[in-house]
Amino acid sequence: MEADRRVHVDVEVEFGLSSISDLSLDSDSTSTSVVVPAVARFSRDPSGVPQLRFFAGGWEGTERDIIGFDIGNVQIFQLGPVQSVCMTGQLDKSKENIYSRGFKVQFKAEEESRAFHQKFKQWKEEFVSQEPRVSNGALATSRSKFDEKIEASSAKMYFHYYGQLLHQQNMLQDYVRTGTYYAAVIENRADFSGRVVVDVGAGSGILSLFAAQAGARHVYAVEASEMADYARKLIAGNPSISERITVIKGKVEEVELPEKADILISEPMGTLLVNERMLESYVIARDRFLVAEGKMFPTVGRIHVAPFSDEYLYVEIATKALFWQQHSYYGVDLTPLHETAFQGYFSQPVVDAFDPRLLVAPPVFHIIDFTKVQEEDLYEVDIPLKFTAAVGTKVHGVACWFDVLFNGSTVPRWLTTAPGSPTTHWYQLRCVLSQPFFVMSGQEITGRLHMIAHNAQSYTIYLTLSAKMWGPGAEQGGILQTSTGKFDLKEPYYRISQPQAYQVSQDQQQHPPFQPQDLNIQPQDIEETELLEPAQNSGIDFS
Repeated sequence: MEADRRVHVDVEVEFGLSSISDLSLDSDSTSTSVVVPAVARFSRDPSGVPQLRFFAGGWEGTERDIIGFDIGNVQIFQLGPVQSVCMTGQLDKSKENIYSRGFKVQFKAEEESRAFHQKFKQWKEEFVSQEPRVSNGALATSRSKFDEKIEASSAKMYFHYYGQLLHQQNMLQDYVRTGTYYAAVIENRADFSGRVVVDVGAGSGILSLFAAQAGARHVYAVEASEMADYARKLIAGNPSISERITVIKGKVEEVELPEKADILISEPMGTLLVNERMLESYVIARDRFLVAEGKMFPTVGRIHVAPFSDEYLYVEIATKALFWQQHSYYGVDLTPLHETAFQGYFSQPVVDAFDPRLLVAPPVFHIIDFTKVQEEDLYEVDIPLKFTAAVGTKVHGVACWFDVLFNGSTVPRWLTTAPGSPTTHWYQLRCVLSQPFFVMSGQEITGRLHMIAHNAQSYTIYLTLSAKMWGPGAEQGGILQTSTGKFDLKEPYYRISQPQAYQVSQDQQQHPPFQPQDLNIQPQDIEETELLEPAQNSGIDFS
């Protein structure tokens, strides 16, 4: 009989922390709580399972238990010399669903941070050594990095959706998307000719076929859904290039390839660029498969944010909750649920195409450089906001869109989803505040768009907008009014229609439209350090 491989490490170990920040994702929380000081303790439950627990206060006897996890459900990533983030999935029994929780941990010294990570590694190895094994020594249940951070039911629905031809057709018939990818590849043959290419999340295999048309020596098309079988059939139907394409069914986090790639190609963008969390898989593929100095198509992504005014949209959303204002619906008073329903409708981001003249100020943008960003950086996206109103009107929230750059050696290409540009299947996204506010022309608007990833392959969005003092005494600073909102990117309101003719409501002043193509950025600028930070102004002309 096989000897017992279990070797217990220390019975209990504690580490003093400067602070711990709870990045709450449950629906009852709208802010991040910070506890100082705190303690992290490695221990075991009564059955001997290794655990990591966090306590508020000092050492044992004086602390208050915050939360604890089994070591097997925890991932820890180092953000800096004395800062780490702890990610876990947890069951909320009151709501009968699994949700993500994240904690930022601040250590007192770099030495303590190193010791903590070393100890976590030891305890994690002990947990793995206790998992059931099969006769050949492989783990009976193996979980990839994808499986550890994504809820199983979400992943099942995700791969089922993209395994259907009708959804692939929807993307293929987005001619802005497909045509831009084709142009980016064919116009940059020098980057593909004679090179090894990995297509991350290949879907129907269309990008793999483009790469082969551009002269790639070999293309590995990695696809985890049932669409991999359709991709093989489509590729086999193009015999002139099919011998240079290999379809591999599996996740990029799990598959093994026979050689490194010179170039990665993928379409990892979701709504607001980050939805579906495929960018993380794109980055993992970079780290696993791409040679040093290899190319990535796309190379860079930008999230644009601007305040907007749209009284018609606001009234449309608010009106939905009127149903719950009935005092006698078949003899039942529905009004106790009106406020909850009202806030619920405003928690849905709106996905549609809108007239760019609804924007109140030039946008700011936040850059994600796919060649440099770390996977952990995408768990939390924080965008500071600062605008100057170009018109006096009511601000109803922020509008968001994205673009990506294919930084080819011959012809750099942008793919944009900006309002006023040809509409794509991504459309644009708007976060509508339940409490809008007025601004004057020239008034400063500040705030924050804070997105936190959760294990349903999406993000919770926290938006804060404030209008600064205006008029006499304004030079002393101060905030005049503030409005906040919490939105679930996983559950948007799809208000899909063609942009309607713009009408100026009574509380709006007409102002010139901006032109999305008037972007003051050159592809070579992506190397500049200042562009890697959220910009104050995208260079769009509002004059």
